[in-house]
Amino acid sequence: MVRTRSNEAHEKVIRAALELFGERGIDGTSMDAIARLSGVSKATIYNHWADKEALLMEVMVFVNGLDREREDVDTGDLCRDLSTVLSRRPPNDMDAERNRIMPTLIAYSAVHVEFGRAWRKRVTEPPRQALRRILERGIERGCLPTDLDMDTSLALLLGPMLYVHIFSKDDPQNRPDLGPKVAEAFCRAFAAKPATDEQKANLR
Repeated sequence: MVRTRSNEAHEKVIRAALELFGERGIDGTSMDAIARLSGVSKATIYNHWADKEALLMEVMVFVNGLDREREDVDTGDLCRDLSTVLSRRPPNDMDAERNRIMPTLIAYSAVHVEFGRAWRKRVTEPPRQALRRILERGIERGCLPTDLDMDTSLALLLGPMLYVHIFSKDDPQNRPDLGPKVAEAFCRAFAAKPATDEQKANLR
């Protein structure tokens, strides 16, 4: 795809904002400073983003790889599909930038509550929807009970992942992958078990 001048300007602003947010903090970074560093006029920046928070949201989407399309997982194996979604991590090539800006984002979100709420929803909604599709297919295929409580199931699957993300002091790339264990525990608790030979005989 040919990169247009508009696309190039868009990326320059994103990268300039990312650098400045990490160095100066979000409140300490002005749109004027972003315009100077990116070489893109402030008028052009406001053509792309309504305000600094809209730009910040896109910067965080970019650095966490949330702008990359995620394929729908359907291998036919319920446990494997759940594990695949739960084991997804942000792109390694943005580790340094993400580590630099996350403390700033957390501090900003604590003060700017509406932005923090919108950001948390933006982060958690894609995996929630992916897991929901897998669970719904599991119910349709008879792998899960028809009366499965969807909200509780999603909380059971995502809860351990959020706990590790929030409370673990390990470097994100060195953390053990909890996804397969969480998926296995969920499937052991809720997935339909194959009938034994005795049960099959009783059905004849």
